[in-house]
Amino acid sequence: MAKAVTWSARRAQAMHRLHARATAFARPARGFTSQPEPKSIGLFARGRQLISGNFLFSGELIEAPGKSIWDITADTSDIAPQIHSCAWLDDLAAVGDAEARERAQIWVLEWIDRYGRGRGPGWTPELTGRRLIRWINHGFFLLRGREKVDSDKLLTSLARQTLFLSRRWRSTPPGLARFEALAGMIYAGLSLEGMAGRVTPAINALARDCKTQIDAEGGIPTRNPEELLEVLTLLGWACHAIQESGRTPPEAITSAIARIAPTLRALRHADGGLARFHGGGRGIDGRLDHALSDSGIRDLPATGRHMGFARLTGGRTTIVVDAAPPPRGMASRGAHASTCAFELTSGRRALIVNCGSGVTFGPEWRRFGRATASHSTLAIEGYSSSRLGSASRKTRREEWLIDTPDRVPVEQTPLRDALRLEVGHDGWLKTHGLTHGRTLELTHDGRGLSGEDLMTTLSDADQKRFDAAIARDSDGVAYSVRFHLHPDVEASLDMGGTAVSLTLKSGEIWVFRHDGTVQMRIEPSVYLENGRLRPRTTQQVVLSGRAIAYATRVRWSLAKAHETPNAVRDYVQDDPAV
Repeated sequence: MAKAVTWSARRAQAMHRLHARATAFARPARGFTSQPEPKSIGLFARGRQLISGNFLFSGELIEAPGKSIWDITADTSDIAPQIHSCAWLDDLAAVGDAEARERAQIWVLEWIDRYGRGRGPGWTPELTGRRLIRWINHGFFLLRGREKVDSDKLLTSLARQTLFLSRRWRSTPPGLARFEALAGMIYAGLSLEGMAGRVTPAINALARDCKTQIDAEGGIPTRNPEELLEVLTLLGWACHAIQESGRTPPEAITSAIARIAPTLRALRHADGGLARFHGGGRGIDGRLDHALSDSGIRDLPATGRHMGFARLTGGRTTIVVDAAPPPRGMASRGAHASTCAFELTSGRRALIVNCGSGVTFGPEWRRFGRATASHSTLAIEGYSSSRLGSASRKTRREEWLIDTPDRVPVEQTPLRDALRLEVGHDGWLKTHGLTHGRTLELTHDGRGLSGEDLMTTLSDADQKRFDAAIARDSDGVAYSVRFHLHPDVEASLDMGGTAVSLTLKSGEIWVFRHDGTVQMRIEPSVYLENGRLRPRTTQQVVLSGRAIAYATRVRWSLAKAHETPNAVRDYVQDDPAV
């Protein structure tokens, strides 16, 4: 179902169409002055699926053998923008044979015939930027074996789209969308004859955004790790294109790259994937390694928080914790109520996870994935640590995070045989008078994690709020501490129900225990992952109880079984996305 469109969005779309149609009078590019080496990474399996007529976008599979990609869905559908970005060219190029090349050529030429004069949903600055980068990256792939009339058609369309970007990039709000638009304009201006006049303004604008949108820690306002990876990728591409043209990239751009790279290393699990927070996923396989290598930055992350996340490492175990207030305002449109949640990976196997972003599975799954209960942390029954709502009448169709924690203190302390992290938040102070504190201690060998979750009042006013909450329910304030498991983890009750054995595909066995003050259950859960047809079923370990005192404490531990070695030879292949 297509999303409701605000008046301002309709006006922006109308202006995009007007300027797109005006580009019909633009002078066509005469040819390529240079062509950057393709750096985008496609998936061979997805390319083969496209050739066979199986189209998978946003979890929706459309089987249409023999049909054009432009005929599989209406232009008003939610997946139409993904198709118009032409990112699927990376997948066809990964196949690279004559059949894949012909399919790519036909679909691009069809786009020009159907939409090249300003029609369709693809005429937004960010989508145009993505499309230009792909068309230029794969220019030789698209032109090989074609007649001159087709080459002229492609070059004319590239010129029109570049002119459109030069007129409309300012209408794109700061953030990833504007980075996409400006990177596309730089790419096109440096690669196409007659477009050089657009380069300098685009480079200057990109440099300004690097100063204002990327903070001193190398983070972005949305605190979305996967989005940060996309920003680094775009800046790296733009920087290399500038250098290859004989120019020197502005210091603001190179400095931004130098700040982002160590931050992404801090947000990277032992298995090579990104921590999944605030709407971000693990990232396309190979994209993170490629972007970090391409950046040329070898600096390791310093101690402390990175984009608001804390990292614990020991042996082959990594833990990433959300240890800062969540994004606010417009930056929170995709953010999650995940304060104090963590993910844990052992070797190349994820163990404790968050449910992830459900945006590709519809609005209900999107709301589900944003709730505190969908993360591996403590949640008060019926209350997330941040609430979803509309900030004003103008934004009533957008759910931002409102009533968020104001204070998220954090302290990291080295111990003799472990590393301790203490973090807390006051997200339930107004509703229940409670502050949540979490302590995690990871041993240096990575074999053991001990944790404590504390709910407490800190003042007389807090106690009055807590008393009022108790008065509403004399049984106490219901809470649960949740540990969502990766789908590849097998969980079973052990030791008479006092422990849970967690078996990874690698053969590692971890044992989860608690202090006996709560009830422990294994419950169903889901793992939300982009590229899948549906959410993956999995399990979660849940510790539940009721708070009736001004301080309630739950202690738990997670440790490798004694017979599990420090390192295992992990040859098991992961299942393909279906």
